[in-house]
Amino acid sequence: MKSLLITGGAGFIGSNFIAYFLENYPDYKLINLDLLTYAGNSENLSECEVNPLYKFIHGDICDFELVQGVFSEYDIRGVIHFAAESHVDHSISNPGVFIETNVKGTYNLVQAAKEHWMNEPFEYKSEYAGCRFHHISTDEVYGSLADTGLFTETTAYAPNSPYSASKASADMIVRAYRKTYGLNTVITNCSNNYGPKQHAEKLIPTIIRKALNHEPIPIYGDGKNIRDWLYVLDHCRGIDLVFHHGKTGGVYNIGGGNERDNLCIVDEICSMLDRLKPSNTVKSYKHLITFVDDRAGHDRRYAIDSTKIQTQLGWQAEESFESGILKTVEWYIEKYG
Repeated sequence: MKSLLITGGAGFIGSNFIAYFLENYPDYKLINLDLLTYAGNSENLSECEVNPLYKFIHGDICDFELVQGVFSEYDIRGVIHFAAESHVDHSISNPGVFIETNVKGTYNLVQAAKEHWMNEPFEYKSEYAGCRFHHISTDEVYGSLADTGLFTETTAYAPNSPYSASKASADMIVRAYRKTYGLNTVITNCSNNYGPKQHAEKLIPTIIRKALNHEPIPIYGDGKNIRDWLYVLDHCRGIDLVFHHGKTGGVYNIGGGNERDNLCIVDEICSMLDRLKPSNTVKSYKHLITFVDDRAGHDRRYAIDSTKIQTQLGWQAEESFESGILKTVEWYIEKYG
């Protein structure tokens, strides 16, 4: 049985992935290393705690000795690296934390993997042949799009926030360990995820929470910033395919093909809430929408071309935005009740 290191597995995407992976792969033991910062929540993994194939370690990827110890104690045979500071607003007010976690933390992990798996550059120890490091990144490393066009795997990097700059730096470190040392790496860059277990401060949970509490629903600027929305379990299935079947050194973009501006998102969610949980206070939750000052350096549009993962690995999103957002709203109604 192989031990697989998952970093940041108590976060939104990581926790959904761990539950998905345990259900589908009984031949792995998952070791979840998570510091449980504001973005991590152990309750996200409550259903996994009794599974003998799951082990939680409370710790920091910036602690190199700890990371080395985890590789040694559990004989790690693969890494899927979710752990990252990811809240853009926080990166603007406190960028140093993002550089520390996203850059230094990623370096610690690839260095520990290299030391544990390899004898020298381009020579794996025989018992670790095929061990892979999968780095989870974001479409934000590509910067902002104009009204047309899509991000592809060859789009030049142009990060515009401290968060996206730190993720771009992490991507480059992973790439360098592939080119310089021959480490078996893959990178996936995803569009905006949504679904159950997302942190309360993100856009979709904020809209639902504020509406149900009859509080103003804050929308940045004119609300016309566009994102490509990807249901979290569709993302998990894409990660699974790339980790197991992606080309060594490959980069794969994973997007939902669901471009929506923020006004469309808030309008659709409020319409769903009007049907599913009508308010006794306002005629429609849409009356709670409030425009606030725009975020500094706010990228106008992201959109991903997922042709590569579709054609090479056979991935397809199973959820439309309409089906995915309905599942998401219903989950948060039960959560916030």
